[in-house]
Amino acid sequence: MMSIEMAWYDWVGIVGTLLILGGFFLLQAGRMSGNGLAYQLMNLLGAAGILVSLLGKFNVSVFVLELAWMLVSGYGIVRGIRLRRERQL
Repeated sequence: MMSIEMAWYDWVGIVGTLLILGGFFLLQAGRMSGNGLAYQLMNLLGAAGILVSLLGKFNVSVFVLELAWMLVSGYGIVRGIRLRRERQL
């Protein structure tokens, strides 16, 4: 019998993965807007969670991917805030 021991950062990574996949599913199902703050936050926090999981075993390709994912999500959040402000003027 094989047992899998998971540290706290593994759990954070799983939650991050579920956030990204859940957001993508909701987007594909038409239940969420790709331009919405909720979708962008799910991606940003999900990628951050996956980055935290790298504390257990570092992987440079995953690090680059998730860092880029966070940067793009952050850009989307800033862009969305700017667009909402412009609409209010």
